[in-house]
Order: sequence, then structure tokens, then C-alpha cells
Amino acid sequence: MNRIFTFLFLVTCFSSPLHAEIQTKKVEYRDGDVVLQGMMAWDDTIAKAPGVLIVHQWMGLTEYEEGRAKQLAKLGFVAFALDIYGKGVRPTTVPDAGKQATIYKTDRNLYRRRLQLGLDQLRGQAMTDTKKIAAIGYCFGGTGVLELARSGADINGVVSFHGGLDSLHPEDAKKIKAKILICHGADDPFVPLNEIEAMKKEFSDADVDWQMIYYSEAVHSFTQPMAGNDNSRGAAYQERADKRSWQAMNQFFGELFQTSAK
Repeated sequence: MNRIFTFLFLVTCFSSPLHAEIQTKKVEYRDGDVVLQGMMAWDDTIAKAPGVLIVHQWMGLTEYEEGRAKQLAKLGFVAFALDIYGKGVRPTTVPDAGKQATIYKTDRNLYRRRLQLGLDQLRGQAMTDTKKIAAIGYCFGGTGVLELARSGADINGVVSFHGGLDSLHPEDAKKIKAKILICHGADDPFVPLNEIEAMKKEFSDADVDWQMIYYSEAVHSFTQPMAGNDNSRGAAYQERADKRSWQAMNQFFGELFQTSAK
């Protein structure tokens, strides 16, 4: 009996996986006099892991992006949800969000600098494998990760979820080193066809490794529950597209980092 008990004890001890402990911390950093504040998330049972930068939608860094960072940490990534607008700058209305987003959409150099500063924070973490870096972004942030790629950032890949696709400087596509995945709502009214066609030409002319997935009956913001479920507003959550695009992202990461998608 004692031998059986000892055997079962040893099996339990050595066959049970370690329980992941997801850690988070707020990170303050600066762009000159402007204080920025993002959030880092990681699994403290993993010594070194690929890094994923998260770029927020036009309402600024919210619990939504922080939740995505925790999801990524559970999948074995080091995730950093950056801050484009500045500490405490969190629009509460659509008009205010539009004003904030417009600042960066019209000044792409400023936008790129804030993106790069966030990337620097992710790279600077001891647990980040700096040879394996990707960036994802939502809406305004979807535009942002494409802009980061166009800046020539040395990263493996970017994923744009229902983001704007326009470029003020299409010739910058020649600087792109990253592979690109675009997850797009087939019925998104905020991204006109001519913008899509211009993006295709821009990337193809520059021999960029890109792919684009359309999700039927999905409009803008299809990954975000806070968008509601009324497609007639042009922005609405769709669970099917949300799950499929997350799976597509994981498969893409598996290709980038030569790991099994989860």
C-alpha cells in the first residue's frame, strides 16, 4: 500500500504541468515631456518568450487591450499594450476620440514615434525574445501597426484587425520587413474599396508578404463587444469573426515564430 501511495504521489508531482502565473505591471515611459503609460503582461514560468505589441483603438488604452494582453500572456507571449495618447488621456465620447485619433492620422511621423517608443518598451523587457516580435492593433491601432511596418521597424509581423489601410506615403512600403495579416470585415463601411485597392497595389508593388482575410456580415470593430451588435451603425461586434480572426492571428504567429498555434 505504501509503495502504491508513493508511486501515485510521484506521478502527481512530476506529471502535473506548472500552473502559469500571469503577471501584469503598469509601465511609464516618455516622449519628451509627454508621459505615456502602458501595461505589460507575461507568464512568469517562461524565462524568454516572443513579444507582442498591442496598439489600442481610438478610445485609447482601455481594459479591452489590457484583457488582450492577458490573453496573449496565457498563450506564452510577452505582451505590451502601449499608450499612444499619453497618461490619463482617455476619450469618453466618440467626438473626443475622433479628435485624438486625427492628431496621429494626420501626423504619421508623430504616430510612428509613439509606436516605436512602445516597441522599445517591449524589447527592453528581460523576458522578451527580441528576435521574435509582432504587433497587433485594433481600428485606429490597426492603422498603427501597418504604419509601424511602413516605418521599416525590425519586427517579424503585424496583424491589423478592422484597421484603416490608407498610407500618406505609399512609397514607404519598400521599407517593410514584416509579414502582414489584415483581418477585415467584408461589410466595413469605413474602409472604402479604393483604399483597399490602393493598399493592395502599394504592398504588391513593393513585394511585401501580405495576406487579407474578409469576414462575412462583419462591419467595423467586429472584435470588440463594447461596439454593440447593430450592424446598421457601421461598427458592431460579431463573435464568429472575432474568434476566427484570433485563430488566424495564432496561426500567423505559429508561422512567424515557428511554434504550434494555440
